[in-house]
Amino acid sequence: MSGVNDIRSTFLDYFRKNGHEVVASSPLVPRNDPTLMFTNAGMVQFKNVFTGLETRPYVRATTAQKSVRAGGKHNDLDNVGYTARHLTFFEMLGNFSFGDYFKEQAIELAWNLITKDFGLPKDKLLVTVYHTDDEAADYWKKIAGFSDDRIIRIPTSDNFWAMGDTGPCGPCSEIFIDRGEHIWGGPPGSAEEDGDRFLEFWNLVFMQFEQTEPGVQVPLPRPSIDTGMGLERMASILQGVESVFETDLFRHLIDATASALGKGPAADNVASYRVIADHLRSSCFLIADGVLPSNEGRGYVLRRIMRRAMRHAQLLGAGDPLMHKLVPALLSEMGSAYPELVRGEALISETLKLEETRFRKTLARGLGLLEDATQTLGKGDRLDGETAFKLYDTYGFPLDLTQDALRQRGISVDLDAFNVAMEKQKAEARANWGGSGEAATERVWFSVRDRVGATEFLGYETESAEGVVTALVKNGTEAADASEGESVAVVVNQTPFYGESGGQVGDTGTIAGEGFSIDVTDTQKKGEGVFVHLGRVASGSVKVGAAVEMKVDRARRMKIRSNHSATHLLHEALREVLGTHVAQKGSLVAPERLRFDFSHQKPISAEEMEKIEAYANEIVLQNAPVTTRLMAVDDAIAEGAMALFGEKYGDEVRVVRMGTSLHGDKAGKPYSVELCGGTHVGATGDIGLVRVVAESAVASGVRRLEALTGEAARLHLDEQDRRLKAAAAALKVAPADVVSRLEAVLDERKKLERELADARRKLALGGGSASAGADEGESVAGVGFLGRVVSGVSPKDLKPLADEGKKSLGSGVVVFVGTAEDGKASVVVGVTDDLTDRFSAVDLVRAASAAIGGQGGGGRPDMAQAGGPDGARAGEAIDAVKAVLAA
Repeated sequence: MSGVNDIRSTFLDYFRKNGHEVVASSPLVPRNDPTLMFTNAGMVQFKNVFTGLETRPYVRATTAQKSVRAGGKHNDLDNVGYTARHLTFFEMLGNFSFGDYFKEQAIELAWNLITKDFGLPKDKLLVTVYHTDDEAADYWKKIAGFSDDRIIRIPTSDNFWAMGDTGPCGPCSEIFIDRGEHIWGGPPGSAEEDGDRFLEFWNLVFMQFEQTEPGVQVPLPRPSIDTGMGLERMASILQGVESVFETDLFRHLIDATASALGKGPAADNVASYRVIADHLRSSCFLIADGVLPSNEGRGYVLRRIMRRAMRHAQLLGAGDPLMHKLVPALLSEMGSAYPELVRGEALISETLKLEETRFRKTLARGLGLLEDATQTLGKGDRLDGETAFKLYDTYGFPLDLTQDALRQRGISVDLDAFNVAMEKQKAEARANWGGSGEAATERVWFSVRDRVGATEFLGYETESAEGVVTALVKNGTEAADASEGESVAVVVNQTPFYGESGGQVGDTGTIAGEGFSIDVTDTQKKGEGVFVHLGRVASGSVKVGAAVEMKVDRARRMKIRSNHSATHLLHEALREVLGTHVAQKGSLVAPERLRFDFSHQKPISAEEMEKIEAYANEIVLQNAPVTTRLMAVDDAIAEGAMALFGEKYGDEVRVVRMGTSLHGDKAGKPYSVELCGGTHVGATGDIGLVRVVAESAVASGVRRLEALTGEAARLHLDEQDRRLKAAAAALKVAPADVVSRLEAVLDERKKLERELADARRKLALGGGSASAGADEGESVAGVGFLGRVVSGVSPKDLKPLADEGKKSLGSGVVVFVGTAEDGKASVVVGVTDDLTDRFSAVDLVRAASAAIGGQGGGGRPDMAQAGGPDGARAGEAIDAVKAVLAA
């Protein structure tokens, strides 16, 4: 029973038998707490329950919560691999009471589990309590039979938990085990408490008070319980090992690393094996919950974790990317408990491999710079902060990776100088960081939901319905009525209006009753199931309790339905053409268009795009019924339904199925099967047509398709057809012959341009307009000279003219000045080879350029070119050259 998976199931089964609802782990990206970057404790998903903003159908719960502490306030990244218990990813086992049982039963449940089911020796256990919590101390004496010396009273905040400056709070009781004198350390509260001999493995939080302001606490009407037991720590205790990295799960991951490398850990490199094992878990779970590596926010923290592990793989001698090879080992250990890992395996593996491949290309250069910068440094020295920042800024090295690379040599980093260099980046990161999780829903909507309940959605079957107004909100505050011209948010007991979610925009339409009408401009979901109709009172006055008739803008809804169903078809077509690593990363389903973001690492080729569009339209032409089923989430996924990573699903989910596959292994099977709460067409033929109009990159590893359906797609094609016909008419051919005729026209144009250029050159040499005194065969100071002003000759054609002019002279200097329609001029001067010792074409062209307002010029002694803005003075340019020759 000491294996990690056994411990987890034993814990959950124990509390299930004791009346607790087993609640699935929430995603690592919090949904109800904007202060957290990652979920870091079991109570996060119950925060609104504890504060009274939300109610659940149960009053006792138990969870195995996946957690990450690698960014923000809770950051264990630097310690991982070098201590016995620090992890970036861990599982927190917990039991919760929402106003049901309190201290006595919480202590009794904990004591019976650890001493009976887990079989921990009673004489090795001790506890802490908050120094004024006599009640908890008395219960420990009564239930566990502890003497006073085994109940340690702690006067600090270590044993008093608070949600914040205000809100629920209360004393804690931590449970410790004495692991023996052979391990250094003392009991909690002693000078040696930081040692590992006395290991805390479970914290019982007694939410007893409401802190109304700092220092002011009042008793809660319904005290609650929140506990957290570290699964990995309990495994180390039950398996009799001193480090969490020696437990069965980590041994298997470390063994997989050793097998991939062809060598096992040794005393001088075991930390690297541990870092890889821990960071593998963090990386895989974060990717499975929808986080991808990037340069900001959660994605940046993920990238730091991944690159730190990859650096240690390189230190261990891995010649090729390693991390993706370890994914099967992790799935073998944790896939049954966390099926999102299995569903995301392809994306996880691809992301790890791509990131490590990219990182290796920059790693060598970065380490070379680090080696050069530290050649003269020894143990106890510090690397200057500017170099550390350059590693980060130029080579993508986080500070902790630089520190990690220097740790074994005993070299530290000048953090003050580094922080100065980083100040601007940190400010930008803070500005870009919009909080974590979904924005906390306004308090008023939780109040409304508790009073009037969730809104019943009727919009799958109808676009009109009757109802009763249950709440009105103006300017964030509940109101009894709203009058003509006022903006108002309306809650009705039931509604056909779809509230924005899952990428689908909210419905618009009208709400009307006796003597009033409201124009609904948007519909949102608030406070766990409250549909809020946002709009303006067009006429009359509406009051709470009024009977209403609601009508959705049907034409708009039909377009939204088509676009939403098309996103499902495109999703499956993308997976069919590009690979199963493709996963939805965001979407917009609006009436006029659809936008679909997905994971893929390179642009889509024209051939791939044609196939994607063709596959989607094959299903449209099937005109197959779009079926929906309400199923248990596990059953739906077992039947092949795709779930969006990180999406919050209830006990039952809506499964949308479309079409029959025609290609590959899936031929004859359902084409698209997805969990989806949106509105869809009745049959695929209702979509009409899917037309992709754009494909682009939106982030690292994320691409975007934009497409049109139905009437919008037809109008788009009509416009393209009109343009084609107009082009055909202009070319005087049939539309089918436009391309071949256009190619012929372009060839003819090129031929004519060549002929025109030849004619202009001949004209320029054969007697075109010349400046005064610049007659052919003229001699200037005994030097043959030819000067002409020409128009309609491009600057690039002036040099061939000069070459021909030099040939005709035999010996001498030629000047051609070309004037353009915009009034500017170009000049070329050529000098025959026998005269380059006396005259340089560069000097002569500069004189000519000055005459037309130009500056400089350049070339060779025998040929040079320049320009100027004043083409009207072209003749003066020729005269300027003659003046130089005569000087």
